[in-house]
Amino acid sequence: MQTPLTSLLKPLIWLALALASTLPVQVQAARIKEVASVAGVRSNPLTGYGLVVGLDGTGDQTTQAPFTGQSLQAMLQQFGVILPQGMTMQPRNIAAVMVTAQLPPFAQPGQQLDIAVSSIGNAKSLRGGTLIATPLRGADGQVYALAQGNLIVGGAGASAGGSKVQINHLSAGRIPSGASVERSVPTPLQMGDSIQLDLNASDYATARAVAQAVNRAKGAGVAQAVDGRVVRVKAPSNPDERVSFLADLENLPLELAVPAARIVINARTGSVVMNQAVTLKACAVAHGSLSVTISTTPTVSQPGPLSGGQTTVTEKSDISIRQEPGSLIQMPEGAKLSDVVKALNALGATPQDLLAILQAMKTAGALSAELEVI
Repeated sequence: MQTPLTSLLKPLIWLALALASTLPVQVQAARIKEVASVAGVRSNPLTGYGLVVGLDGTGDQTTQAPFTGQSLQAMLQQFGVILPQGMTMQPRNIAAVMVTAQLPPFAQPGQQLDIAVSSIGNAKSLRGGTLIATPLRGADGQVYALAQGNLIVGGAGASAGGSKVQINHLSAGRIPSGASVERSVPTPLQMGDSIQLDLNASDYATARAVAQAVNRAKGAGVAQAVDGRVVRVKAPSNPDERVSFLADLENLPLELAVPAARIVINARTGSVVMNQAVTLKACAVAHGSLSVTISTTPTVSQPGPLSGGQTTVTEKSDISIRQEPGSLIQMPEGAKLSDVVKALNALGATPQDLLAILQAMKTAGALSAELEVI
């Protein structure tokens, strides 16, 4: 049975729901694992110096890369091969390389790692080469892995008669599972009665949201935001319980505030990237291009017969300047990223032109965003 009060409130409820659906959402959903990481649980870079053999005449020229010959002699001496005094070697099927890898956290001896191999000499190609056993060291100078294997080079090339064709890079390659871990790196995960969560970006609102999410799920006082980057969390001392605690912790949902409006500009490549918080105020923009063309044509001055003059070659230069018209375009006020993109596309400007346009908009106060040039 519907009362008069119910019939009066129903339209108001529907109106309130409709208005709420049109309001802009000021939060975005995320998980703790996407915004923070456990302190001390990280990968470690490994590097090593080695030799790649078996190249088809595309290795280092020892006259220009003498360290390759010295490394070959040192390696042969380890196998009991002593070269005559003063003998110089000029092999073309060997190249000196740097080997790099990332040692993941909790890696144990015997596990396999992917490695990257890059030439440091003047080798033309590493295609078809084999990396000789190379120790990989950490920042402390200790050996943590041993690398060896056949290279996979993603490029291809050929040259003959002064012509050369090449696809991608030939002086670098990879070896999947090409290194074996020889030593593990201890982590502070099981040390102390608490763990530390380090935020990926310094933000006080995010630190507060992480601490509140942990306290709601695990109890009041478990997490404490130390500053805009660090959140300290009390954790069980038992290793199994601590792992289960972290598994629950990293999947806790967060409601984060919309990040600050920012536009990142790469001046070298012309790339322009903006986030969803960028807004545009109403403004008018005119952008034209000015091009200067200089063409030079050689001309020959031939003297008359028996004049005693000499034939000379002179150059005739033609200079032209063309300025394309830049019409005044009114940019509407945009409250969404899609509106901003449509407004900027209306200009028909290239990415290089956008660098100047966005900076001018920021100066004029029409662009609500921070500009970061990298």
